[in-house]
Amino acid sequence: MALFDYESAGSGISKNAPKKKGLKLFFDIFFRKFWQLFEVNFLYSLFFLPLLLIITAISVLENYTLILIISVFLLLVFTIVIGPATAGMTKIMRCYMIEKHTFIVRDFFRTFRRNFKKASIIGFLDCLIIFSVFASFRVYPAMASHYNMPILYAPMTLTLSIALIVMMMNYYIYIMLVATNLSLKNLIKNSFVLTFIGLKKNIITFVVTCVTLYLMFLLFNYLMPLFMIILPFFPAAFLCFVSCFNSYPLIQKYVINPYYTSRGEINPELAGDDSDEETIFEDKGGEEKPIEKRKKGKGKRIS
Repeated sequence: MALFDYESAGSGISKNAPKKKGLKLFFDIFFRKFWQLFEVNFLYSLFFLPLLLIITAISVLENYTLILIISVFLLLVFTIVIGPATAGMTKIMRCYMIEKHTFIVRDFFRTFRRNFKKASIIGFLDCLIIFSVFASFRVYPAMASHYNMPILYAPMTLTLSIALIVMMMNYYIYIMLVATNLSLKNLIKNSFVLTFIGLKKNIITFVVTCVTLYLMFLLFNYLMPLFMIILPFFPAAFLCFVSCFNSYPLIQKYVINPYYTSRGEINPELAGDDSDEETIFEDKGGEEKPIEKRKKGKGKRIS
């Protein structure tokens, strides 16, 4: 029995077949782009090399001043390039969402260059928020314990609340950056508003993010070799894919579609393939009769 049968065919896929939605659409795109996600993640992980070099410098060098200078420089480089790199990855995920072909390396670096200024500012602010969260965990509990003042936990709670809002704003700001020509001010304003409009989807994205990071944490603690293999190829692109899948429909609805409506046009991303022009070939997908498997028999052999 053959595993694959190449001598028969079905009726094809209809052009007007109902489009998949929800989880069916998510897994359809995810499995079709599975290996490409690995490529995107690997490309994105290259921009974390400054952090790896910092760890290497701390491990190898003994001069504290030199370590400090190198670490500050590399950390500054990281905060500048991580935003444009995230924009490049988001651009590719958006193309997957709207079923648009993309060349991963070319489109990644083209987006990196075109959005460098705005994305660098966004990335720097993200890193500043992350640093503030880590600092708040170390400073405020210690101060509250030392001075016996529980009220000092309030600033830590405020910092965490702001960080959570900023995290959810990131679900929208990068994808609007690569999909629109909005100013940085409007990108921040719209992402802030959409954070509350799409709260339900944001919570889903947040939960998936937490579960994924927790699984990576378990691998880090118990299966370090597997963690080192998976890290360059999976988590970042997967989380970006989940974020774009949940967030982009809201951006289409509240940002992109109203722009085209105000111009009396239809968003090309949502427009069908119908055309008033005469078609030479007609798509008959789903209407053809299945090709039956040819019966094997003895015939005349032509020499």
